[in-house]
Amino acid sequence: MSDLTIHTKLETLPQELKNEVNDFIDFLIQKSTKSEEKIIPKFGSAKGKIKMSADFDAPLDDFKDYM
Repeated sequence: MSDLTIHTKLETLPQELKNEVNDFIDFLIQKSTKSEEKIIPKFGSAKGKIKMSADFDAPLDDFKDYM
């Protein structure tokens, strides 16, 4: 879709709808800038936040019949 087509369609709208289109365009601009700002985690940033139980490698009671 070309800019000329969009502009032509926009010109046919009443003023109230033009205001809504303007608000929507502002929303899309804000949304596109948020998606570009991705946070890259640093190595070791989750240290101390994840804990494993002491019996993590112990066999489960549910599988005793199969062992």
